[in-house]
Amino acid sequence: MAAEGNGRNDENPTAEAPPTTEGGSDGGGHTWSNWAVTLATLLAPTTFIGALLLYFGFAYTDALYGHFGVDAATLGFSTQDYALRSAGALYVPAGAALTVALAAVLVYYAARALGARSGPLPPGGRFAPYLLSVCGLVLFALGMLGGLGVWDAGAMDTPLLLGGGLVLVVYGRALFFKLRGADYPVARERLALALVAALVGLSSFWAVHAYAKRHGDDDARYLARHLWLRPAVTVDTAERLHFPPRQARETVLPVADHPQRYRYRYEGLRLLAEVNGRMFLIPEHWSETGGSVLVVPTGDAVRVAFRAD
Repeated sequence: MAAEGNGRNDENPTAEAPPTTEGGSDGGGHTWSNWAVTLATLLAPTTFIGALLLYFGFAYTDALYGHFGVDAATLGFSTQDYALRSAGALYVPAGAALTVALAAVLVYYAARALGARSGPLPPGGRFAPYLLSVCGLVLFALGMLGGLGVWDAGAMDTPLLLGGGLVLVVYGRALFFKLRGADYPVARERLALALVAALVGLSSFWAVHAYAKRHGDDDARYLARHLWLRPAVTVDTAERLHFPPRQARETVLPVADHPQRYRYRYEGLRLLAEVNGRMFLIPEHWSETGGSVLVVPTGDAVRVAFRAD
């Protein structure tokens, strides 16, 4: 009987071995799942920020060159050009947004730490989530009223109030759960959070467009008053070009003994842009009323010389 009992005892570890192996397999799958979630968490904001940069670059370029009567689609800039053109103008707003986000993350982890301990909440900790949510609702209501024209909201005020209000409401809700040691989001609120995320994303593109347009208009007006900042260009052509009066200096080149291709020289021009083998030339005395921009293809048809002022 003892031998039989020992035999049963020897069989038990063997019978339990497969679940142990299976448990190890589940642990590996769980690890890969964590990596996938982490990767998605990193890629989603990066993709969103990249899309905002490209959209800002296009809106800024369209506003800048639209001031001179040139459509951004005519220029034919690449996505890399749009991204590079958006970098300089976004340092200050992007830095401010990241600073606010960092402060929000620190407060979030502090609230989670407070919720994990067993002691009572500090004074004001119980009402802080409610206060944030109420402020968010007020901002969202102001944004709605501004969008409906009830009050004179600026181009950036409405999207910032709408998006910021929604973010504050969700943030206050998250703090409410974390201060009590509970998980967030709860299952019943995930659909609402998805809709909030879509509205915040829409508000972000709306605000970026308004900021890019204003920044592009300001830079265009500054450039129009300081065209001497652009490179000076002298163009020799075989055919006569037509500019508005007193916007470019035309010189008829003397006829030499041997035939020459170029007969006319134009001075007083500035290079506005050069894209895909085309030069966009603007007169030094360009004006909003009657001003023009000349598109000259680079090649044997023209001879171009840059000069230093």
